Amino acid sequence: MGTGADRRRKAALARRRGPSPLMIIGIVVIVLFAGAIGFAVYRAQGPSAEGAAVPKNATAQGVLVGQPTAKATVDVYLDFQCPVCNAYEKQSGATIDELVASGAAKVVYHPVAYLDRFSSGTKYSSRSSAAAGCAADEGVFPAYLKLLYSNQPEENGTGLPDSQLITLGQQAGAGAGFATCVSDATYAGWTKGVTDAASQAGVNGTPTVKVNGTAIDNTDAALRQAVAAANPA
Repeated sequence: MGTGADRRRKAALARRRGPSPLMIIGIVVIVLFAGAIGFAVYRAQGPSAEGAAVPKNATAQGVLVGQPTAKATVDVYLDFQCPVCNAYEKQSGATIDELVASGAAKVVYHPVAYLDRFSSGTKYSSRSSAAAGCAADEGVFPAYLKLLYSNQPEENGTGLPDSQLITLGQQAGAGAGFATCVSDATYAGWTKGVTDAASQAGVNGTPTVKVNGTAIDNTDAALRQAVAAANPA
């Protein structure tokens, strides 16, 4: 055994030489493992529908209605299974239509699928949102939205079957390809992406309404006031 002085000299020499190859390998492994975990967390928290088909007249976040150059952007986060969303449409739908027609505002509808658990396993929120994507593709989203609300099924039921979603689309004026779009769930991935994006934006309930990025009360007066503020005389 060496003396204490010998051990101190060896330790000093090791410090001058730097970490051993085994130590370097260990550090690299730890860094790579931490990076892998970080990337996995990023993937888990990021949109899970990357590359999904996007309907015409829509983006990966929602359906655009109105002139893109309008000064006020009204974001409406909705779930077609949500009775309060239906009530908001009855209250403010005509006002939204008026603001869009006048050019004062454009609307981005975000049909999320938060309430699938309230349709007895049929995932009605997801199916109706994907069907709404098909309606956007056909250029009949506003009419389809109103028909979905006027035929909204009760919570904890089975939701509307695809056959009825197709019939409502035809009533809204959709073409022959609409039935195939709904039956094939063409925009199921888009629905997932819209829902993930809303969640990441901090939207945890429906309806949520924003004007130019600021959440407002779900009243007609608040909507008109916010849009007017974005369109000063």
